[in-house]
Amino acid sequence: MKRFIAGEDRQQITLLPDCLDDYITADNPVRLVEVFVDELDLGALGFAGAVPEATGRPAYHPATLLKIYVYGYLNRVPSSRRLERESQRNIELIWLTGRLMPGFKTLADFRKDNGPAIQAACAQFVVLCRRLNLFSKAVVAVDGSKFKAVNNRDKNFTAAKVEARLAQVEASIGRYLAALDRADREPSDIAEARTTRLNEKIAGLREQMQALQAMGRQVEAAPDGQISLTDPDARSMATSGKGTGLVGYNVQAAVDAEHHLIVAHAVTNVGSDRAQLAPMGLLAQQATGCVTLTVLADRGYLSGEQVLACEGTGVLPCVPKTLTSGHAKRGLFTGQDFVYDAEQDHYTCPAGQHLTKGPARSDPRAEGDAMDHYRNLTACLDCALKPRCTPTETRRVKRWVHEGVLDAMQARLDRMPDAMKIRRQTVEHPFGTLKAWMGATHFLTRTLAKVRTEMSLQVLAYNMKRMIQIFGVGPLMKAVRA
Repeated sequence: MKRFIAGEDRQQITLLPDCLDDYITADNPVRLVEVFVDELDLGALGFAGAVPEATGRPAYHPATLLKIYVYGYLNRVPSSRRLERESQRNIELIWLTGRLMPGFKTLADFRKDNGPAIQAACAQFVVLCRRLNLFSKAVVAVDGSKFKAVNNRDKNFTAAKVEARLAQVEASIGRYLAALDRADREPSDIAEARTTRLNEKIAGLREQMQALQAMGRQVEAAPDGQISLTDPDARSMATSGKGTGLVGYNVQAAVDAEHHLIVAHAVTNVGSDRAQLAPMGLLAQQATGCVTLTVLADRGYLSGEQVLACEGTGVLPCVPKTLTSGHAKRGLFTGQDFVYDAEQDHYTCPAGQHLTKGPARSDPRAEGDAMDHYRNLTACLDCALKPRCTPTETRRVKRWVHEGVLDAMQARLDRMPDAMKIRRQTVEHPFGTLKAWMGATHFLTRTLAKVRTEMSLQVLAYNMKRMIQIFGVGPLMKAVRA
């Protein structure tokens, strides 16, 4: 064909073959993968096989397999089977491995058997970021997101699910029995065949009911009241939309507010974030090396015990308080309308009267709640604002004995009016990016330990792409070698 750019003849013999390195440009990210893995001390990180055995068939060096996985997650190819195919046709992987082509079982076993070592290797990239002084702002945002596991919702059982499915099976059996009675009253060949089919369906439903009853007993014996058949560690977790719960894991992330790098992450199968503030704050503090670190989180993390656990550690949590009282809906004054004086240890009500600390209530439900109770027995009786304050005889204000740490946290929030806006812009975008990379089924591996390894590789790929955007491949390779 004339006047078109023509390709080379596939049968053309060359005297000197092409150099493989010529196919990989100097700013190709695959060169960064090689430099990063080559600079790691794999033996110190705990990789099995870093020192070869004297006898037996030689194995692949763990650096080769780790390079393949880092490259795979960097290019959204996390499957071991797909990585096996890519190593046979992808010029970048051929260059990276030196034409080595491990099988998918070798790759899968490497990820399975070296979980803690892979997680430690991925954490070394955050150490590089810290060495480059990228966390000088000392502000991180913490949030959690639900990621799907390799477990269908129908393969997860709770007491409520078992009860609902038993009711469905019983209703189905009732319908089939009614249809069977109608068929018995119609003697014919068609009715006889229909009767046989209905009996088979009823027998199958009764077997299903027995299996559900046995599953119900297992659910009752389970420590957390849940059983997942495909992935035993996956748990059913509620999400914001009604009926949109999923079976998966709760991924926690602490993201640097300046460069949006994920400085620390954790994977748990507990759906609530309430107990994650102090652990994630301390992990982020350790990763960034900041003596004092401001941690921004949403209301789902509000827990007095967690804020108290951060006291004196250098972690400064900033979590908005939640108004749990129903007084506002009833048009009554809320606790925010009462001003506390720390020096005098009393509250000032909207009427200007002082509520002082009184004895604890005799109600046994209040025992051991570490609450102080403030009231004014005389002023409340004739107060003109009483209809807007309380329907009872006197207004009582409760105060946690460690409420001072929550007041200090609120003072920090008052000095940062844009704190929640910064939190939202910082930490929610990485979760959306990671889920887009991971596809419809987010995790490919099963059990909590393997999922943590997979998440570490995803976080490493995310941070590596962020650093390439900030520095470029060449300068970043120089920083890794330094």
